[in-house]
Amino acid sequence: MSLRQPARESATQRKDLLAGRSVWQAGTGTGVPFKPLVASLRADIAIVGAGISGAFLAHALAGRADRIVVVDRRSPVSGSTAASTAMLQFEIDVPLIRLSDKIGAEKAKRAWLESYRATQDIVRLVRAERIACGLETRNALYLTGNTLGHRAMEREWRARHRIGLPGRFLPQAQLREEFRIDRSGGILSPGSAAANPRQLAAGLLRRSIAKGVEVYAPVTITDVLATAHGTVLATDRHFIEARRCVFCTGYELLKGMPRAGTKITSTWAVASSKASAYPSWMEQTLLWEAAKPYLYMRTTPDGRILIGGEDEDIDLPSYRVRNLAHKSARLLQKAKRLVPDLAVDAAFQWTGAFGESEDGLPIIDAIPDMPGCFAVMGFGGNGTVYSVIASRIVPALLAGRRPKNADLYRFRGT
Repeated sequence: MSLRQPARESATQRKDLLAGRSVWQAGTGTGVPFKPLVASLRADIAIVGAGISGAFLAHALAGRADRIVVVDRRSPVSGSTAASTAMLQFEIDVPLIRLSDKIGAEKAKRAWLESYRATQDIVRLVRAERIACGLETRNALYLTGNTLGHRAMEREWRARHRIGLPGRFLPQAQLREEFRIDRSGGILSPGSAAANPRQLAAGLLRRSIAKGVEVYAPVTITDVLATAHGTVLATDRHFIEARRCVFCTGYELLKGMPRAGTKITSTWAVASSKASAYPSWMEQTLLWEAAKPYLYMRTTPDGRILIGGEDEDIDLPSYRVRNLAHKSARLLQKAKRLVPDLAVDAAFQWTGAFGESEDGLPIIDAIPDMPGCFAVMGFGGNGTVYSVIASRIVPALLAGRRPKNADLYRFRGT
């Protein structure tokens, strides 16, 4: 299949993925050796996208093929990865009780358990590879809101308990006593984590390069020709011939790819100054709510508070930028209302594109009508966790196998 585009046009959607200034753009430890594409080349596997998904996949595939190349239209780890707040939770955006209604109880159970395993794998991998990315294990506190009230939240906790997930239900009085939060209930669960997403992705890419993976940037793919004998990626001047190709392009979707059940929206975030004043329990706890739009919070090792949310179903960069100041003020206001004694400012403010799926699950699948081509699209707030799942599933798909749980992540409606 050829997705033919006019000369110099991109084969994937071109989006303004980040505006404002993310707190991660001010940090160090995000350098990745890369080189320009000065000649056509051949590879066993081409990975399009050098963000968190491409990084996990490159790390998983390193050493499994003679030549693996990663290409990106930007410098590595500078797209949506730089906009992430990197709350590494096993909890899927769609609650277990709601996901069971959407896809069936058995599939919902497998999806949640797979997410839990992947979250634990992140911690093990980062520690084993000694990647300096500010990784800290955390609890997650999930609060009632306008989409889940007290009774529904208790049902959600019982459903999780039945399938073996850790956590305890906190009624209103206990929430007030332990956290001084006035909500009708919540679930406190161990097993989550937080990190610096750019440092994490960069560390994975550096480990991959040490094992022979090559990274090229900036490279804009203008056309894709997929046949049974391999895939040709055309750039402005050169070609990349690959036996198999994986598109890890985040929210810049490959043109012509199925999009049923997915959408691109907008999100906003702020980060406070260092050493901000907040309750001590926030250093061990990720905070989020069952609401639309929802609010979420975490801290960083240097004492910043990250606050995100205020999502809207509008994918318009000018709208995101125009509302950055207003949304930042709203996030600060809502955070202070939720957590007493919070002293927080907006030292950093940013906004970006955000992808969602109706069931809160990613797409990790072979692309229809494009032999040898695969897609990784980590929709929802679990993008990093879904990247880990993709790093397990895609190598099997490349080898012609369909591993357990791969059925959960197929293209919808195909």
